[in-house]
Amino acid sequence: MQYLMLIRLDPSLAPTDGPDDKLMEEMGVLMDEMTKAGVLVNTAGLRPIEEATRVRQRRGRQKIVDGPFAESKEVIGGFCLLETASKEEAVEWTSRFLAIHGPEWDVEVEVRQLDQG
Repeated sequence: MQYLMLIRLDPSLAPTDGPDDKLMEEMGVLMDEMTKAGVLVNTAGLRPIEEATRVRQRRGRQKIVDGPFAESKEVIGGFCLLETASKEEAVEWTSRFLAIHGPEWDVEVEVRQLDQG
């Protein structure tokens, strides 16, 4: 089963200097472990919300809006695509991912199974 980890955060609450060297090192170790375990399919961080474009459709009419977006309190900062045997295993890897972030990070990860039906 494949699960998508959607990494959400409030940019105003994130450390201003971004991830530190310790976090990046620990993240590399975890990503290596996930790769060797065969669960990591793909992962990436996303560029800042200021560089985003939204395409919205309402009543058949589309509107294109470039960032930044004033109402964005929480954004998707990145993702991981996992291949696991169960939802519980996907949640366990997600928990390990969050655990390496220090108390200075206010981050939430939504875990959702891909609908491959």
